[in-house]
Amino acid sequence: MSKANAADEHDMRRMLQILAVVMVVGAALTWAALGANRGWTKTSVPVITVDEVTGIEDRRYEDRFVPGVDFLGGAVLAGGLFMGISLLLSKTPRTKNIET
Repeated sequence: MSKANAADEHDMRRMLQILAVVMVVGAALTWAALGANRGWTKTSVPVITVDEVTGIEDRRYEDRFVPGVDFLGGAVLAGGLFMGISLLLSKTPRTKNIET
């Protein structure tokens, strides 16, 4: 393997590691910023309103994305996959044994 290929493989390894960390940290920050829901991901949430005259409660659903632990777990799993792939790439350049 030439030095250029070894450098490319090292760059790919580093890029995958950075991508894994950014993915996990970004997902954790998104999860926390949008409510840190410890249940499943929701695409609509109930909004309860009270009628002023009768006092009767009315429940309506509002379209809103609230990421849950499945969102966070998926990001951690994907980040772990990228980190694992980066560990499979060699740290040192491979040399070919050429018989003369």
